[in-house]
Amino acid sequence: MLKGTVDFFHDQNHYGFIATDEMDDDVYFNLDEQDDGLEVEEGDEVEFDQEDADRGPKATNMTLV
Repeated sequence: MLKGTVDFFHDQNHYGFIATDEMDDDVYFNLDEQDDGLEVEEGDEVEFDQEDADRGPKATNMTLV
């Protein structure tokens, strides 16, 4: 699993981006696609798996650290 910090979160649309030290690009996530009803805010530390999507890396299986 990768670790990162929620860099941006749009709470009305439930999506955002995670900044990591391991990757140059921020990783997109959508909370509607997460399994467990996760709630995050900007600045939260998270762990996640990463998969390739049409527009770049995408976070899956997110959990708070």
